[in-house]
Amino acid sequence: MCRHLGWLGAPRTLHELVLAGPHSLLVQSYRPRRQRFGLVNADGWGVGFSGPDGEPARWRSTRPLWQDASFASVATALRSGLVVAAVRSATEGMPIDESATAPFLHDGWLVSHNGRVERSVLPVRPDAESLCDSALLAAHVVAEGVDRIADTLLKVAADDPGARLNLLLARPGRLIATTYGDTLSRICTDAGTLLASEPLDDDERWTDVPDRHVVEVTPAGLTVTPLESP
Repeated sequence: MCRHLGWLGAPRTLHELVLAGPHSLLVQSYRPRRQRFGLVNADGWGVGFSGPDGEPARWRSTRPLWQDASFASVATALRSGLVVAAVRSATEGMPIDESATAPFLHDGWLVSHNGRVERSVLPVRPDAESLCDSALLAAHVVAEGVDRIADTLLKVAADDPGARLNLLLARPGRLIATTYGDTLSRICTDAGTLLASEPLDDDERWTDVPDRHVVEVTPAGLTVTPLESP
């Protein structure tokens, strides 16, 4: 339904993270390689990052990323050590507006959802930025507590067996991802860790994350754990 990425590490430009590379998020907006649901991601895009003061900033649009020359013109000047970005293929029946485009922002967390979920299984959240499924899920997960994300997603999946629940959540010093029904890969370098729906290039260090797992990245390192205990 979407493609997204998250970076935690040394500051990098948004151009380098979102637009550069042979299989960048820009390329994934019109020619994804591993997308299981949908063919293109033309229903908007968004990027969130930690500013110089540590506060989150966002740029979201309903235009396809490949049509947004304004972002391309400034992306080389914007640099951050914490970035979440997404290109969107909207769930059928969901609104196409900026408020429905990831990343969402709740309690300091930047949140992106790659997947779908029935809105009827989610509680009403007055703080949700949109009535779309992804915005409601983002508000719900943060409200329930990010450290309880596995329990929260398993409850949602039990109520909606067809749900796809790949999430990215980030705030200074933490980057968390889940796999539930869609792809995610990771690459770790001396500069930091990049998580993405699919590899941005052909670097052999990319590793696929198994389905139904939680990835957490901090300055101390990376852990990958099952959503459910064996």
